[in-house]
Amino acid sequence: MTERDFTQLALSFPGTETSKHFNRVGYRVKGKRMFATYLDENNTANIFLTLEEQKIFCKIDKGIYPVPNKWGEKGATTFELDTVPKEVVTEGLFSAYNEILKPKK
Repeated sequence: MTERDFTQLALSFPGTETSKHFNRVGYRVKGKRMFATYLDENNTANIFLTLEEQKIFCKIDKGIYPVPNKWGEKGATTFELDTVPKEVVTEGLFSAYNEILKPKK
């Protein structure tokens, strides 16, 4: 999956926009927080999952793993886009996007 493929996929969700996020491109629902970021230098995406979803996705492919910092402990999950199948990336983005849309408790 290329940067262009990932961007098209992330922006296919209604109300999604891009923004600069440090050295990454961020994807957010307008008026809400980010649900994914993309890093060109190693063609990876960090997708913001729940901890339960993170555990499931990390078992699917060795190219999926928690971000190695405090964000990873909160569900931020790296997807290596050169190896992880598009269908799996799509499911990850769909999960993260839907989580953002849920009303806060």
